Amino acid sequence: MSELLCLGISHKTAPVAVRERLALSTKDAEALCRDLVAHDDVREAVAISTCNRTEVYLVASDPVQAEGELLRHLARRAGIRPTELTDAMYAPRNCDAARQLYRVVSGLESMIVGEAEIQGQAKRAYEAALAAGTTGPMTNRLFTAALQTGKRVRSETAIGAGKGSVSTVAVALAREVVGDLADRNVVIIGAGETSELTARALAEEGVHTIFLANRHADRARSIADRFGGTVSSLHELPERLAAADIVVASTASPHPIIGYEELELVMRERAGRPLLLIDIAVPRDVEPECGDLDGVALYDIDDLQATAARNRQVREDERTQAEDVVEDEIQRFARWMGSLEVMPTIGALREHGNAIVEQVLGENAGRWETASPRDRARIEAIARSVMQRLLHEPTIRLKSLDRDGGHGRVQLARELFGLQEGTDEAPATQDAAADVRPLRRRDAR
Repeated sequence: MSELLCLGISHKTAPVAVRERLALSTKDAEALCRDLVAHDDVREAVAISTCNRTEVYLVASDPVQAEGELLRHLARRAGIRPTELTDAMYAPRNCDAARQLYRVVSGLESMIVGEAEIQGQAKRAYEAALAAGTTGPMTNRLFTAALQTGKRVRSETAIGAGKGSVSTVAVALAREVVGDLADRNVVIIGAGETSELTARALAEEGVHTIFLANRHADRARSIADRFGGTVSSLHELPERLAAADIVVASTASPHPIIGYEELELVMRERAGRPLLLIDIAVPRDVEPECGDLDGVALYDIDDLQATAARNRQVREDERTQAEDVVEDEIQRFARWMGSLEVMPTIGALREHGNAIVEQVLGENAGRWETASPRDRARIEAIARSVMQRLLHEPTIRLKSLDRDGGHGRVQLARELFGLQEGTDEAPATQDAAADVRPLRRRDAR
């Protein structure tokens, strides 16, 4: 039997200094998933990595072994011992793992509650795993249902009202720090989705931005044309830093774009003019030591949380309504998981009963020397009749569990009748209300 599990780290459990060491590019995520499904214990794998989280969803026949293997993979990537990483990780299983993904896609786990970008990020992560051949029946159903849940949450509730995002919060932070933005010289490093959203938010403030990008220069030009900006090469970074009032950095670079020594030279040229750096990239684009330079105010993704809290417009009743939608969808998923287990369990139960009858008949075959073939047939018929009557009520109850959504009791039935071994056709399931099983007893939310 297989189980669904998630191993993750987020802004709720670890600072950006730890999260950036586990950040995965699309290629990194695909390679990790391929490595994982190469193990006998892992059948399916999908990895999501954003500025605020890295989560890997697995379907594994031995969840303990798979969890340990994934933890070792992530620890090697972070360059730390697995035991040092466990305090920051959460590891829900089965319906609790599904619930985590549903909440993530719905924006309930985001730093900016209700933000919509995570829906597209989760979809792209799933599509990348699908293309890599590391998904399967469970993860296909899981991600399809989670994405549908996210759409339903945003259509049935106002949790996404105001179009809040990391980018809009970054602009709000800039406004808090320097005041009116209209006459400020703003530089955006990067040309990805976050940079585009930042440009849109700045345009609403009357700001014409300068984009610095090498790999995606064409995309940068497209964004600049729409929002009244201009484009420069990253080779011009020192010159642009010397003239900027505000810099928003958001690239996918695995290494810092702005270093301490380079910025120190730039600040000398600025003759005391202050510089605001907002680094919303993970891994970070700006070396943390840059914040120690005179005249430099540096804020990273974690610093945006306080601003996000002050600017949050989501009413508590909208959050509650969104959570109700998630729970409604989780019950659908729980019933589906239960249906996967019911019929194999009934079949295994029948096979178990027949095996006992055969065993008892075989053990007593030598005691009926005087019995005629007809008598032996009657004895066997009676034995099978007793077995069938004994299993009739459990069979009826098991079939009803698919409708009731109480598939956790299927697992109990397997345990009571000793059906745990040798049935690997369907994923194992647990009660939808079962406790999360983290590496450390910590709620992922």
